[in-house]
Parts: sequence; C-alpha cells; structure tokens
Amino acid sequence: MSATPFPYGLRPVGKTAAGYNSHGFQTRPIASAYGTAINFGDVVKGVADGTIEKDTGTTTLTPAGVFLGCEYTDSQGRRQHSQNWPAGTVSSDAKAKVLTDPNELFYIQADGSVTQAAVGANAAIVQTAGVQGRSRNALQASSVATTATLPLRIVEISAMPENAAGDAYTDVVVRFNTHQLNSATGV
Repeated sequence: MSATPFPYGLRPVGKTAAGYNSHGFQTRPIASAYGTAINFGDVVKGVADGTIEKDTGTTTLTPAGVFLGCEYTDSQGRRQHSQNWPAGTVSSDAKAKVLTDPNELFYIQADGSVTQAAVGANAAIVQTAGVQGRSRNALQASSVATTATLPLRIVEISAMPENAAGDAYTDVVVRFNTHQLNSATGV
C-alpha cells in the first residue's frame, strides 16, 4: 500500500491518551452557497460568521477539525446526507459533521518517504482536489522539520499491513499541532 501513491486525507484512528474513544463529532453550520467542495477527510476551520469552511492552508493550516460528512435540504426540498459538500450548494440548513477533538489521532499518507527519525517532528499538508467525495490530501514529506508552526505532528509510523518507515509513500499517524480549540487567538 505505501509503495503506491493513494492519498486519502485524514482518517480518525484514536486518541493521544488512554481515554474512551468515541470518534465523536460536532455539528457545525456551512454557509448557504459556500463555493468550495469539502470532502470526507478534509481539514476544516471555523470562520468569523460562525460557519466552517475547508481549510486550504498547507504550512499555515488552522484546523477546527476533520470533515466527516454533512446534511442539508436540496433545491427540491429533499433532505440529503452526504460524505461531501458539493461546491455552491444553496441550502439554509446545511450542517457539517466535524471531528473537533484536538487530541484525536489520524492516519494520513505522505507524498514521499518518511523515516522513523521523523516521529515527533512536524509537517505541512499537501492540498489536492478530492475524488468521489473523498479527500486526496497528504502529508508533505519534504516539509518534515521541528518548526513549531507546521500544522501536523507525526506521532508514529502506521502499523498498517504493507507499510514501513522509509517506504515510498509512508502512511503515518498524526495529530494537529495547531488547532483552533487550543489557540488563544479567536476566529
């Protein structure tokens, strides 16, 4: 698997502590006609009007959480439940399901090789357009450094089958290094 590039965004895997893990989420509003698609596994941020938007940052990501899907009433009056937000959808009652826990851990594939020495370091994210409702974002392997402002902290090399440190497209476990819930700066 990690010999083939197939980025999948962020997938919840557990918590940084030994506490109960429910992968709970919050329901957050999406502005009607918001013009950017949001896919399952994309990073989202809270914005000044109280809604969420896709966080398109790379080294400056300011995450509120990870998008897990949404529900809204479409133009024909039907209630839709979807794993992605179609760009430009007009709906006054759109709600996103967002995993907002700053202690959540996620699987993410790197866009290159990540060695065991990278565990504990930080990294940027590569933003790529989603496919069929799924995120295609990846960890930027070339950005791995101790820089405190990089948004992802590498916690471990994933123990998934067919994955090992140093593979061509290493799967890793990360947490948010910069999270809106931990920031003293408001939205």
